[in-house]
Amino acid sequence: MVAKHIFDGLIFDENDQPVEAVYVGQEPFYVVNDHGFHRHIPAEQIDRQIFNTMISQIVGHEDELSEQAAKMLGQEDPFSRAIIENQLKNIGNQFQLLQINGIPEEARAYLGMIGLKVIINVHGEVLDINQPGIIDSGDE
Repeated sequence: MVAKHIFDGLIFDENDQPVEAVYVGQEPFYVVNDHGFHRHIPAEQIDRQIFNTMISQIVGHEDELSEQAAKMLGQEDPFSRAIIENQLKNIGNQFQLLQINGIPEEARAYLGMIGLKVIINVHGEVLDINQPGIIDSGDE
C-alpha cells in the first residue's frame, strides 16, 4: 500500500509559499523550505491534523448536514437521510481510507478554487485552516 498526500496543493508555509509533496521511497512527505533547508515532514502528521480539524466541525451537526446533503442529492427520504447521517457519524474512521485513495484530483481542485488553504510551520504544525464560508464557532 502506498499512502497518498491527502491535501496536496492546499498546504502553504508561513511565507505563503506552496508546500511540495514528495515521496521518499513509498512514504509521502510534505517539504517545507526553511530558509534553504528542505524539511521533510511525514504527510500523515499534517493530513491528520487537517482531517481532525474538519471532523471536529462536523461532530454534533450530523443531523443538519445529512438533511442538507440529502436535499442537494435529491434524496430527501428518511432512509437516505439516515444513511448519510450514519456515514457522517462514522467519518472519523475514514482517515486510513483517505490515505490509501486520497481525495480525487477534481475535489482537491474544487477545494482550492473555493479558497481552502492550510498554513503550516516548519515543524509541520497546522497554524491555520482558511475555509471561506465557514463561520467561526465564536461568532455564533
